[in-house]
Formats: sequence, C-alpha cells, structure tokens
Amino acid sequence: MQHASHPDIVKRLKRAHGHLAGVIAMIEEGRPCVDLAQQLHAVESAITNAKRVMIQDHMEHCLADGVGHGGKSAKDALSEFKAMAKYL
Repeated sequence: MQHASHPDIVKRLKRAHGHLAGVIAMIEEGRPCVDLAQQLHAVESAITNAKRVMIQDHMEHCLADGVGHGGKSAKDALSEFKAMAKYL
C-alpha cells in the first residue's frame, strides 16, 4: 500500500544510500577515521529518520484510520502496534 509519506521515505533512503557509497569510497581512499565516523553518522541518521516517518505514518493511517473507519478492531490494531513497537 502506497502512503503519502513514501516518496519522502524513499528520498531519505536514497540520501542514506549516497552517504553509504561515499563512506565506502572514503575507506578505499584511506580517509581519516573522523571523516568516516561523521559520514556513518549521517547514514545512521538518514535511516533512523526514514524509519521514524514510516512508523508514524503507519500509526496515523493504518492503525488509527483503520480502527476509526471500522476496518480493524482495537484488539487487532493493538496487536499490530506491538509488532511495530519492536522496531522503534
């Protein structure tokens, strides 16, 4: 299912992909560890932000709207939330 947030998530992941490719190139070039750590931090942040946006979107649209419009029972929504919570 495509959500409105998915294009933003893809953009964030592409940014992380670019940073990761840069880190690999930096390692191969023998760049200083401080530079590598900085770029790895950027990769980690981009992935964390993408995950956060995806989980928030899921909670707002799949869980809340599903229960609100009769698509899911509260029990089913809670079970789904618990499954998602392990990735927070």
